[in-house]
Amino acid sequence: MPVAGVDVGSVAAKAVVLDEEKKIVLGRAVLPTGWNSREAGEQVLQAACRAAGVEPAGLRRVVGTGYGRVALPFADKVVTEISCHARGASWLFPATGVVLDIGGQDSKVIAVEDGAVQDFVMNDKCAAGTGRFLQVLSGILGMELPELGQAAATGKPVSISSMCAVFAETEIIGLLAQGTAPADIAAGVYLSIARRMRGLAARIPLKGECTFTGGLATSPAFSGLLAAELGVPVNVPDDPQTVGALGAALVAAR
Repeated sequence: MPVAGVDVGSVAAKAVVLDEEKKIVLGRAVLPTGWNSREAGEQVLQAACRAAGVEPAGLRRVVGTGYGRVALPFADKVVTEISCHARGASWLFPATGVVLDIGGQDSKVIAVEDGAVQDFVMNDKCAAGTGRFLQVLSGILGMELPELGQAAATGKPVSISSMCAVFAETEIIGLLAQGTAPADIAAGVYLSIARRMRGLAARIPLKGECTFTGGLATSPAFSGLLAAELGVPVNVPDDPQTVGALGAALVAAR
């Protein structure tokens, strides 16, 4: 029978429907979370079920995760997103020893062994270095997020010295006023985020392979920059945004 995992984050809601026995992904979906976590969870689960060709009522079990997991009354169980990212990343890349996740609200580095969390560090005190900050940046520069990544790949990074999202936003507006090219600003922000992740990763032993998850992992420019800063290769899943939901679905299949 099919099972499902639903990951409701601060920016996006994700769902994965999994064949319980064969451990094959039948369908997945990603939608903006908006202001209502419960509604976002219901809608993304329905979308994933449509993609899988199954009815929500036909799911044997649903596991919720993410910041909005407590708002999912249909979930049979809720699990932290840290555990789900560890499980999902390890299922995709069995040699994973470290998971690097940049979400909408925080950044995490998770030490993993056989799919289980051994330790983790996270930055949840400031929006700088998260998906939410990149949304603000894309608005300032007048670019969609995919365009932002393309611009960063071609730009020459300028220094973004502010470590606070509010001050960084002011700094970026000042750089634009000085005539700095948007591509150079985008490249500078990407480099700043990669260095923040390197700082977090320095607090966790880099054993085994590194796997990068979250929405920012969809940017080849940033993934390459992160690997260069860490000095090690980085695995990037085909659909990095849904790794947490996949991990939740794997928990549901147990």
